[in-house]
Amino acid sequence: MEYEKQLQRIKNGSGFIAALDQSGGSTPKALENYGVTGDEYDNDEAMFDLVHEMRARIMTCSAFDDERVLGAILFEDTMDREVKGKPTANYLWEDKHIVPFLKVDKGLAEQMSGVQVMRPIPDLDTLLDKAKKYPIFGTKMRSVIYEPSAEGIEKLLQQQFDVAKQILSKGFMPIVEPEVNIDSAEKYECEVLLKAEILHNLQFLDDDHQVMLKLTLPEEGGFYQELIDHPKVLKVVALSGGYSRQQACDKLEENPGMIASFSRAFTEGLSKQQSDKEFADTIDASIDKIYKASQV
Repeated sequence: MEYEKQLQRIKNGSGFIAALDQSGGSTPKALENYGVTGDEYDNDEAMFDLVHEMRARIMTCSAFDDERVLGAILFEDTMDREVKGKPTANYLWEDKHIVPFLKVDKGLAEQMSGVQVMRPIPDLDTLLDKAKKYPIFGTKMRSVIYEPSAEGIEKLLQQQFDVAKQILSKGFMPIVEPEVNIDSAEKYECEVLLKAEILHNLQFLDDDHQVMLKLTLPEEGGFYQELIDHPKVLKVVALSGGYSRQQACDKLEENPGMIASFSRAFTEGLSKQQSDKEFADTIDASIDKIYKASQV
């Protein structure tokens, strides 16, 4: 019942997906950007307490509204915590009408054949069973492409779609995220191979199954239109991948039908030191800019 409501919201709603899922190694950088230095915490528990405070401040801000924000991607630690006395996913869906997703990957393996595939996720079924206790709609898992290696990209997509099928069998919507590194010297060539391999893998999904795709903004505007229009694809969302908010929004506007799912570009300019009004004004401006770029 809730899943169907969330499905219609993602399918037909307007807005973008906020990526609030930095975890492990990416958390110190996220905190540093927020104005929290490493000497303010001395262990992982304290670090995650601080990053949850940041995320809760974003989620409870009045500017973080369902008119412009469709969904939010959470890290497992965030799902396990509360916002305003409710589990985070329940707060997002019940109080904000924002659809929660869960990051399920365990980070990246060493680079081989021009790509980084995901590390194994041995406890994925257990994690998904835990997610069923909350109104989690879907999942996200990331791997990275650096070079136009047909062998590497084929292996990376095979892994992504194998995991996606496991997630679909548990009743969740998978976001497949094969990121192309924005600094790749052959970014366009990577994108050509990537699109062909995604189209190949979509053929093997069951007729009643769909996935979402989270892709780096392409070199050529409109390049992923075939994926946006594909019946097995619910939505194509764009990652910011290290582009500034301005650069990411400019590129997004060249790709009608893609919507943002930004992380760094979304929280750019936010600081722990800001007053509540300064914080709200900053996040409102960020949300407005990203929302408008997602409407093209």
